[in-house]
Amino acid sequence: MKYISNKIVCSAFFMLALLGMTSCSDDFLAEDAGHKVTDALLEDEEGALKMAAGLYGNIRWHFGYEWAYGITLYGCDEFTNGADLTSECWNTYDNRLNPLDLTTALGAANKNCPAVSALWDEMYYGIATANLVIAKAVNVANEDSRNKALGEAYFLRGYNYYRLFAQYGAVVLQTEPANGEIKKDYTRATEEETLALIISDLENAYQMLPKDKWRGNGTWTKYTAAHFLAKALLYRQSERCASWASKYDKNADLGRVITLCDEVIAACPLAADYWDLYAKWTGVDCKNEGLSEILMAAEHNDDSSTQGRFGNRTYNYFDPQFSNFSGAWVQRGQYIGGMDFQRCRPTEYTYSVFDNVNDARMWKTFKTVYGLNNAAKNAGDLKSQYGLTDAQVPSIGDEGIIFILNKKDDRRFDGNPYGTFGRGGVDHTFVNPRTGKWVPNAFVAFQDGQYKMNTYNGDPSKTNVFCGINKTADGSRTGEKGDAHRDVIMARTGETYLVKAEAQVRLGQYQEAINTVNILRARAQWKKGEDRNYYTDGSMAFLKSDGGDKDNSTATATTVKKNKVFTGKTLNNTEAYYASMTHTNTYYLSTGIDETTDASNLQITSYTQLPAEDEAVLAAIGATGDYDRMLNFIFNERTRELLGEWNRWDELARTNLLVKRAKAFNPEAAPNVQDRHNYRPIPQKFIDTLQNPDGTNLSDADKKAWQNPGY
Repeated sequence: MKYISNKIVCSAFFMLALLGMTSCSDDFLAEDAGHKVTDALLEDEEGALKMAAGLYGNIRWHFGYEWAYGITLYGCDEFTNGADLTSECWNTYDNRLNPLDLTTALGAANKNCPAVSALWDEMYYGIATANLVIAKAVNVANEDSRNKALGEAYFLRGYNYYRLFAQYGAVVLQTEPANGEIKKDYTRATEEETLALIISDLENAYQMLPKDKWRGNGTWTKYTAAHFLAKALLYRQSERCASWASKYDKNADLGRVITLCDEVIAACPLAADYWDLYAKWTGVDCKNEGLSEILMAAEHNDDSSTQGRFGNRTYNYFDPQFSNFSGAWVQRGQYIGGMDFQRCRPTEYTYSVFDNVNDARMWKTFKTVYGLNNAAKNAGDLKSQYGLTDAQVPSIGDEGIIFILNKKDDRRFDGNPYGTFGRGGVDHTFVNPRTGKWVPNAFVAFQDGQYKMNTYNGDPSKTNVFCGINKTADGSRTGEKGDAHRDVIMARTGETYLVKAEAQVRLGQYQEAINTVNILRARAQWKKGEDRNYYTDGSMAFLKSDGGDKDNSTATATTVKKNKVFTGKTLNNTEAYYASMTHTNTYYLSTGIDETTDASNLQITSYTQLPAEDEAVLAAIGATGDYDRMLNFIFNERTRELLGEWNRWDELARTNLLVKRAKAFNPEAAPNVQDRHNYRPIPQKFIDTLQNPDGTNLSDADKKAWQNPGY
């Protein structure tokens, strides 16, 4: 299967470096005049296409470090912080989230806290690179090659400005190469001007880019541009732009959104099964990374020579800290696809918004079972400590950790009929009624009508116990803390449906929006004959015998953690993998229904009769009118379809739903979040370098005028 050559991308970055591009200068758009010697490369057909290939490397930045989740998922309704407080201020909106880059001296928990200037700097680096390609590739004689190179450059520039606009609002617009000029007297454009450039760039990309993935999987195509152009036009008709967008024809904008979405939907159909997008990841450059639904992805592989500056660190952020709380019954290693950095802890809302009986997406997203891969105590001690029978003593490969994702009105566990719940470090007696085995770590979401998931370890606002998601799991890693190798999906047709549905809501076409969403929900239904108790994730890439494309090079090694069976024998990594990956979930324990292989039904008949999960959310935030109800319904469906997919903050800020939903569903964000947090602070280090046209420094009043309100 053809993929964009990472060696070409790496080589193109090197050539761009020769042309004088930098992301480390004091001036965020500075270039070295030395590029004038070699910029003829960009006017050559082959050179221009290679340089355009280098643009793809810029998007890897988004997933290299803590900013991946800090600026996109924290401080919203879906996730809050775990016990690790690396990026806490981005979630709590406390006074440490200000125009200064947060350091340990200023109150950061450690040196890894995302800087407020990080996105600003990196996006402008990519923009400067795109400007250089646009300025020179226009002279390429071959029309096809010229359009390809220009289309990719316009797309990256439009995309990067979109990211800046979503976070900061009005920004500096730079559309020409600096040509070595050190410029410090920038003008901040208006929001309207910023979004107009985004729409223009994405329109150019839409007109110029081919329909096919001519570079291989990962190529930005006409449909990639169409998806983001639709999002930009939808943005213009969203609440954050309401003060100035009335001059633009609402029907025209939203009609174009629907037309663009229909074009993408027709050309880039949904994957047949939700599994295929994330859970059934079988290894580096596997076939599912080429699914037609994937419109944009940050590409990664296992070739260290082409890794570049930023690897894929996303596998660290969604697992609970099982190696800490499990009482040593579950040890971590590369045979488990995620590291337990416990950054992103789902909220009560996130668990509750799913129909846990009928929506397969829940069970193909949440990892509810960790296999027991280390005997922390011997069988005799277990029997005497907990009063267990021989049959109730678990074995290696039985359940080591389980999460029961039940509903608030579920009363099956009131009074602890199966024993008490708890973590491995605290005595508890839960015996799974389905297996008849004691479970070293057992947690139920709701008991006695109360939410319990945040009560099992320490401060409920900073607990490391939660049920995480599997969308970044990677069993191809050859080191416990090594970079992941899988691509990171940045846009897909599943979101395109929701963009279309929101446009329909904004036009008052509420039933049409339901019909659009129902197509997504049809895929999310259990299919007839499907095993609802089955689970898998990207950990399967560890072994060919369990569905991976090849065996991990560390498969026969002995894990550093020295996983052992009850007899004291040490497991190698293959044995530890099979102990850890049970391929089961807690579906039946969580729902209490009888076993079935029938198809399920998630179809909504009328916009006036939404599912119970949605009605509960709407009641919690006080949404009453048809428009508010339907807009929030779309955002509930975005959670069910797109949970953890790196854009929640941008979307909530766009619609002015951020404050309301964070206050309602994120207890850690609720005390501080306010309207000013719909924008990020402009980085102070940028403002402090600005000068007037005559070279004098800005006054304090001038600097304040550059800053977003409230900072």
